[in-house]
Amino acid sequence: MEKIEVVLDEKRKGKIELLSDGKHAGEMVISENDDAITVYHTEVSEAFAGRNFAKLLLDALVGRARDSNRKINPLCPYVFAQFKRHPDEFADVWKK
Repeated sequence: MEKIEVVLDEKRKGKIELLSDGKHAGEMVISENDDAITVYHTEVSEAFAGRNFAKLLLDALVGRARDSNRKINPLCPYVFAQFKRHPDEFADVWKK
């Protein structure tokens, strides 16, 4: 069973973490402000490779941005590549 948790410090920096059966499976390093979420890095643990977990993290990030009416600044190469591949899907949240 997969679970997504958002962990932020008092400066609104932290991560979106993916747990699989209670074990750390991957994360996105992010920071937030009132207008945008910046994503710096996405990583999935090698033990969980090939299970589409990076996409689950991306879906959580995009959902968080849409729910709070914010844009995403995709500094992470994975997120940027997905935004470029599917511009229509992410047009409402992509901060260009």
